[in-house]
Amino acid sequence: MRSTEVVMTGPGGPEVLATRERVVGEPGRGRVLVRTEAAGIAFAEVQMLRGRYLGQPRFPFVPGYDLVGRVVAVGAGVDGALLGRRVAAMTRFGAWAEVVEVPARRLAPVPEDVDAGDAVALVTNGVTAWQMVHRVARVQAGHTVLVQGASGGVGTLLAQLARSAGARVIGTASAGKHDVLRDLGAEPVDYRNADVASAVRRLAPSGLDAVFDHVGGPGLRSLWPLLRRGGTLVSYGSESTLEDDSHPLLPYLPLAGRVLTWALLPNGRRARLYYVRPTATFRSDLAEVIALFRDGKLDARVAHRLPLDRAAEALGLLVGGGVAGKVVLQARAGADNAS
Repeated sequence: MRSTEVVMTGPGGPEVLATRERVVGEPGRGRVLVRTEAAGIAFAEVQMLRGRYLGQPRFPFVPGYDLVGRVVAVGAGVDGALLGRRVAAMTRFGAWAEVVEVPARRLAPVPEDVDAGDAVALVTNGVTAWQMVHRVARVQAGHTVLVQGASGGVGTLLAQLARSAGARVIGTASAGKHDVLRDLGAEPVDYRNADVASAVRRLAPSGLDAVFDHVGGPGLRSLWPLLRRGGTLVSYGSESTLEDDSHPLLPYLPLAGRVLTWALLPNGRRARLYYVRPTATFRSDLAEVIALFRDGKLDARVAHRLPLDRAAEALGLLVGGGVAGKVVLQARAGADNAS
């Protein structure tokens, strides 16, 4: 079986992406081959371009954090009933290919009536948002929450899920995306032209019940005091490390130390570092998110769908910062001409 795949050949911009073909052998024990229908593009790949993503393989490698597709071969020890099943997987690397080998234990079912691009927008991003809202911060009706980067792939879902839980949502984004935030039911704050903490304090003078932050960096210090007693700060990203030229691990140490220190303070507030993993709850949480989507209660917010051979263009959209929602790579029949 042959597979076309996208390779990140070295550090640089989206232009370093190249396509190649390779022969895919039989899957190993406990593994399956999935023919990809759609794969997600995430900020993680922007970090990988610059060698800033922790744990990324050495160049050259195939990126791709998640996929939706159909099982076309099973290895030894795998139930043959999986053949032909439509599935999702969070791979972290390797999903930008026509055929991908995945551990069978990492698969989650995807209903036949859900569009592949919509489904893949809900895999890593949807489970991340669901778990932070419901498992980490435990957002409830009457809460007020702040979503940093509320126009992004995770941010748009965070805002919707928090609103569904009955919370008031304040979201940060550039001014050009404020209509998107209002569409989601969030109150916008311009993070480029405003002191975010002061602007949020004016909107919520009695404090916040949750802060969801994907930036990290020094600005996080100004958000912690906004929490009222019982509130939770969730740090789930490190966008601020993108331009750092030190060892990739070094910028994370102050962030981890700061959050750990806050977590230990006996002041009635909580701080958590969050990272999505394909644990035992991943399948059930993805099923919850997909069910909300199928019921019309959650919008996947897919902004662009491009075919695999336009991966450089697709990643360039994210690098450029003008995207509101999710960019996906999709089988050509489902791709659009967005650029």
